[in-house]
Amino acid sequence: MLSIVYACALVGLEGRLIEVQVDFNPKAGLPSFSIVGLPDSAVRESRERVRAAIKNSKLHFPNKQYIVNLSPADLPKHGPAYDLAIAIGVLAATDQVPLECLDRAIFLGELALDGRICHIKGAMPVAYAARRAGYRQVFVPVEDAPQAALVEGIDIIPVATLGQLVEHLYALSPIPPYDSSSLSDSHSDALVEGLVDFADIKGQEHIKRALEIAAAGNHNVRMVGPPGVGKSLLARAMPGILPEMSLAEALDVTRIYSVADLLDSEHPLMRQRPFRAPHHTISQAGLVGGGTIPRPGEISLAHLGVLFLDEINEFGQRSLEVLRQPLEDRMVTISRAKGSLTFPANFQLIAAHNPCPCGYYGDPVRECTCTPTLIRRYEARLSGPLLDRIDIHVSVPRVDYDKLMGTQNGEPSSVIRERVNRARKRQAKRFADMSGVYANTDMKVGDVQRFCVLTQSARQVLEASVKRMQLSARAYHRVLKLSRTIADLTDAEVIDVAHIAEALQYRSTDSV
Repeated sequence: MLSIVYACALVGLEGRLIEVQVDFNPKAGLPSFSIVGLPDSAVRESRERVRAAIKNSKLHFPNKQYIVNLSPADLPKHGPAYDLAIAIGVLAATDQVPLECLDRAIFLGELALDGRICHIKGAMPVAYAARRAGYRQVFVPVEDAPQAALVEGIDIIPVATLGQLVEHLYALSPIPPYDSSSLSDSHSDALVEGLVDFADIKGQEHIKRALEIAAAGNHNVRMVGPPGVGKSLLARAMPGILPEMSLAEALDVTRIYSVADLLDSEHPLMRQRPFRAPHHTISQAGLVGGGTIPRPGEISLAHLGVLFLDEINEFGQRSLEVLRQPLEDRMVTISRAKGSLTFPANFQLIAAHNPCPCGYYGDPVRECTCTPTLIRRYEARLSGPLLDRIDIHVSVPRVDYDKLMGTQNGEPSSVIRERVNRARKRQAKRFADMSGVYANTDMKVGDVQRFCVLTQSARQVLEASVKRMQLSARAYHRVLKLSRTIADLTDAEVIDVAHIAEALQYRSTDSV
C-alpha cells in the first residue's frame, strides 16, 4: 500500500515542500527499510528512530519491506525533521491512521525512541511555506509551536508524542491549535540586559552625538582611539538608542533566528534589535554565512540591528573584504556549485580599533613605540573601498580625570532614543511608498537627488569640500545621506550649511 505525507525542507531561509512517499509491501521476502531522495546520514538514521518509536508507542510495525521516497529527489535532505512524516507515512501505509486526515497537512519533528516528538530548527519558515502553499495545518513539536504560531492564517498543532498524534488523527483525543494570542506583542523600553546606558558613560559627548546620528539614519561608524578610552562601552550602549522594531521587522529577524536555532521557546518573537559582537578569530563562513549546508552568518544575525567588530584590524583580510557587498546591497549571496542562496544583511556596522599596534599613536600621555612602517602596515589592513562605505569616522580621546570622577551624568539613552524615534518617523513617512528603504542610508542615487535638497550656501560648501577632500562619488552620496539625517534630527526640511559641515567633519580622516 502507498501513502503520501508532506514535510518541509529548509533551503536558506525558505521552506520547500517535500512529499514523503511510503510504499509498504507485505508480500516481500526479506524485510527492509530503504530511504531514497538524497538523504544525509541523519535522515537515513531515521529508520531506526521510526521503528523504535512506533513499537514503543504501542503501535504495530510489520517487519516487511518499506521504501520511502523524499520528493523532489534532486533536493538534498538534511537533519532529523523528517522523522515524524516518515512515521506517519508508515502508519498510513499499514492502515493504522486514516488517510483522509493527511490531506493538506504538514508533519515535522524529530522522534525519540520512546515516541516523544522533539525540537527541530526553522519551524517558522516552514509555517510560512505551508501557508503560501495553501495548507491548513502544520504539526510540530510542542516546543516549536510558539514560533510557528507567529505566522497567521494557518493552524499550528503542537504534538508531544506519536501516540497522541495518532489519537488526534482518529479524533479520539483532538489537539486544539496553538493559541497565538498568548504570544504577547508588547515589549519594554527598558535596556536589554548586559547593555549600557549612555548616562553612565562619562564624557565623550561628541562621540555620543555621532552615535545618535548613526542611530537616526542607520549609518556605519568607525571609532579609533587608544586602549581603555571607552570604544567598546560606547558601542554596547548603541542598542539602547536604536528605534523599536515594527512587527514586520520583528518577524523578519525572528525568521532568521528560527533557522539559526537561537530563539527562546517561551518568547520567540524578537522585539529588541540584534547586537552581534563576534571575536576577531571568527572564520569567513561564520561571519558572512556559508558552510556545507549554507547557514546565515553573523552579518545576517545582525539584520536590522548592530554588528560590532571590536579590533577590526585583527579580523582576517578576506573576511573584511567580503563585507563590501553586504554593506552596499544590504544582502549577502552565497554561491555553491549546486546553486546560490541570498540572506538578508541590512546591519549597522560599528567598527573600533587602535591607531597602531601598540595602541598609543598620537596619545598625549603615553609614547608610541611603533615605527612609521609598522603604523602604515597596520592602517593598510582596512582597505580604502571598505573605509569608503563607512559614513562616520571619529577619534575617541582619553577622558579627563575630572569628568571621570564627576557625579554628573549625561543624557540617558531613553531621551536620546526619543529624538532618534522622531527622526526615524520622518524617514518612515518620507519612504512610505518605497520598498526596501527604511532609513536614509538605504536611499539609492535617484532617491538622494530627490530627497536631499540643499540650500544654495550649503551646495557651495559641499562643492568646495568635495574638491578639497577629493571625495569619491560614493563618499559624496554618503555625505548627502548623513546630512539628511542631521537635518531630520533638527526637523529641518532642507539641508543647510550646518548640516553639511557636521557631516563633512565625520568624513575627515585627519583626526583619526
